Amino acid sequence: MELKDKVIVVTGGLGTLGRAVTAAAADAGATVVCVDCVDGEPTKGVEPSPALDLGDAKASEAGFAAIASQYGRIDALVNIAGGFAWETVAEGTLDTWDRLYQLNVRTAVNASKAALAHFPVSGGRIVSVGAASAVKAAAGLGAYTASKSGVARFTEALAEEMKSRNITVNAVLPSIIDTAPNRADMPDEDFSKWVTPQALAEVILFLLSDRAEAVTGALIPVTGRV
Repeated sequence: MELKDKVIVVTGGLGTLGRAVTAAAADAGATVVCVDCVDGEPTKGVEPSPALDLGDAKASEAGFAAIASQYGRIDALVNIAGGFAWETVAEGTLDTWDRLYQLNVRTAVNASKAALAHFPVSGGRIVSVGAASAVKAAAGLGAYTASKSGVARFTEALAEEMKSRNITVNAVLPSIIDTAPNRADMPDEDFSKWVTPQALAEVILFLLSDRAEAVTGALIPVTGRV
């Protein structure tokens, strides 16, 4: 119960990883609020919030203010909301680059800015989901990894800005996450080498805990055996 009495907001909470993180945080004693761009039923024991467009700064501010008003404060934020596309530079369009920037960078920035206004004076935690492939992009991943590189640089910059407020800001960099869509897209791969949502959730929970108070500005690879 190391997150007991903590109020944690998880964006993208209705997805596969989001459900793993919200369930693990709830099991650790936190009050967990699930935020997503669509309405849906979150994991048992997790509090829902109305659908929220995290690409809209004003909507994000209003949504997080409503959460803080209901639960008294926000202690931590996990930025999972985002998107993916495989597209070569030669055959793709700039629209994909703009769309993935909106989905991956803008959502993390808007959610973080909105949450920071409601963190207690004692400090808080922000954890974002980046991508290991952003360190070295493969063919077809230009737009995606560029946006995830933006998440990494945003994490580092905000970590420096928040040191005086005792707010840690970190990111996890997973390889391929073992989800049903990924298995369908890559049926010939060895799934046992991939990172399970539950394993990635455990790393995120560590970063949310008091045990990680000395860790900030870190980009932590969580790559399994890929």
